[in-house]
Amino acid sequence: MRRAIALATENARSGGRGPFAALVVREGKVIAEGANLVTSANDPTAHAEITAIRRACAALKHFQLRGCEIYCSAEPCPMCLAAIYWSRAERIYFGASRHDAAAIGFDDVRIYREVAQPVERRELPTQQLLRQEALESFREWENNPDKIRY
Repeated sequence: MRRAIALATENARSGGRGPFAALVVREGKVIAEGANLVTSANDPTAHAEITAIRRACAALKHFQLRGCEIYCSAEPCPMCLAAIYWSRAERIYFGASRHDAAAIGFDDVRIYREVAQPVERRELPTQQLLRQEALESFREWENNPDKIRY
């Protein structure tokens, strides 16, 4: 955890990048590190946890992180939390909370609230289109004997 906090602090001092970092650890060994690169990479998905997950999966040559733990300098935002779940990591540790992040201007709390709303009540207008056509890819997936489940 101290390494994640140190990386986050270093990142916050570096050119306006966000104060976030994450580590993926397996059997006590750091597999990958990541820091927030949103502004430097011009990528809203380049959060520390996503960066660490991508690097860990590349290092392990697998799309899942079973047997791994993730150490985050702050509570993962909804996007990162979902990515951690999809990665199948087995445990999350975090330092600062989402409320601490909100106190310095990060809107994780708003996004957590939005995700809990029914689609029709969210701030961002959202509308379902062409459902039946879209289901064709689901049928293809369901019937594909070579699919790799994740």
